Amino acid sequence: MKNSIKVARVTKDWTQQALADKIQVSRQTIYAIEQNKYVPSTILALKLAMVLEKSVGELFSLEEEDWEA
Repeated sequence: MKNSIKVARVTKDWTQQALADKIQVSRQTIYAIEQNKYVPSTILALKLAMVLEKSVGELFSLEEEDWEA
């Protein structure tokens, strides 16, 4: 799965820490999500979408390998 969290965050001129504070996670969590090293829970994805004023579908998209079992 790929995401556009960093693009959405930078568009709002927020640091990783600022975004982390808004959704009550660590800055390291935001870093890991942006680097595609961590797939957020549904609740966390919804929080990200809400504070970044995007839909979940705008922030996250499946890649071909995500369809493989």
